[in-house]
Amino acid sequence: MAVTERGSTAQPVAASPDRPARRRLGIKRFLPRTLFGRSLMIILTPVLLMQVTAAYYFYDRHWDTLTSRLAEGVVGEIAMVIEQLEETENRVVRDAILDRATRTLDLVMSVDPEVIGLVEQPPAPNEILRSRLSEALRERIGRPFHIDPEVAGEWSIITVLIDDGALKTLVPRRRLFSSTSQVFISWMVGSGVILVAVAIIFMRNQIRPIRRLAIAAESFGKGRDVPNFKPEGATEVRQAAHAFLVMRERIQRQIVQRTEMLAGVSHDLRTPLTRMKLLLAMQGDGPETEELRTDVADMEDMIEAYLAFARGEGGEELQPTDLEVLLSEVVGAARREGAAVDLTVRDTMMLPLRPQSFKRCLANIIGNARRYAHRIQVSAGRRGSAFEVVIDDDGPGIPVEEREAVFKPFYRMEASRNQETGGTGLGLTIARDIARAHGGDIRLADGPLGGLRCTVRLPV
Repeated sequence: MAVTERGSTAQPVAASPDRPARRRLGIKRFLPRTLFGRSLMIILTPVLLMQVTAAYYFYDRHWDTLTSRLAEGVVGEIAMVIEQLEETENRVVRDAILDRATRTLDLVMSVDPEVIGLVEQPPAPNEILRSRLSEALRERIGRPFHIDPEVAGEWSIITVLIDDGALKTLVPRRRLFSSTSQVFISWMVGSGVILVAVAIIFMRNQIRPIRRLAIAAESFGKGRDVPNFKPEGATEVRQAAHAFLVMRERIQRQIVQRTEMLAGVSHDLRTPLTRMKLLLAMQGDGPETEELRTDVADMEDMIEAYLAFARGEGGEELQPTDLEVLLSEVVGAARREGAAVDLTVRDTMMLPLRPQSFKRCLANIIGNARRYAHRIQVSAGRRGSAFEVVIDDDGPGIPVEEREAVFKPFYRMEASRNQETGGTGLGLTIARDIARAHGGDIRLADGPLGGLRCTVRLPV
């Protein structure tokens, strides 16, 4: 590259200043990164909190209170039957009482004389029904009892010890449970699913125009046209899209105006140069004439370089380009000029490029390396979401502190203005402008051959 001495040893990279801030983010690291995810979370979080609160209130208040009242009602009926049974010892009357209770109370009752003792089983913390029945039996009856809350799926058995055995009562589940709990749970789950579905559909429709705007801006930044983009969506999104379109029109208009102006400048500058070349041709041969011819040729080359830099190859259209073929053409041209260049292409790919412009980008880099190095290696391949062209040389390299400065227009590390040794100072500037016009960039680093590594990165 355009240097006269090797760069200093690379300094250790400083820690990123935002790393401590990232550690302080805490829970933010687990939050969604996309606008769609965050918007959906903002909509659904209050809904879910409301449903959780309603469910807690329902189970803690409504369901608990309703279960207690249902249990007290069943236990009250059992207590009434026990009192009636204790008022008589006539077996016929007692059977009639049990039969009447079965017909009118929706309970199946029977007396088992063989049961002489019952062991009460304490309810578990999550057994609300057993707990409420136990409380009601202790308060209303005050006798030993046993509860089996699930028999054949639809029945519960309450066994209460009486004087001549045990009164067994089969209670249907509908007497102890309210269907409103199932309706409420179904309503909560169903409404939650519907709300989530509506929120997802709504947010997708709102996010879609933003995504299209981002894609259009990214494509325009890569030098690609976006002909079918139009503002849509919410008012704020339409305003941003309209501002983007206005910005795009201004940039394109400025590029066209600059290109037309420079075409005129190029014609005006070439005219006196042509007259000077004709006058020199009429002067004949001589040392002074030869020096003037060299100066005129240098002026012509400088004007071409300046105009190419100012024009930026903006008139060329994008077209699908085979990168392997393009690289082969650039390397072949460099070899014909006497450069020792090795080419390795790991992946073949078609990318939308301005082929002549991108050829100029690579030719400038390879030409700059050829001026100061004996050996050049060019390798290309896909890396992640980009295609990289890497140019390594065995030249003296570029000091770390000047690797950004060499991309400035007219910057030359050599103090002289000699075209043969220092060039015009526009080669790398033009190369980076072309790379960035394609949405990519150029980075410089130490190379494995002892010189410089130049990486041209293009987004795929």
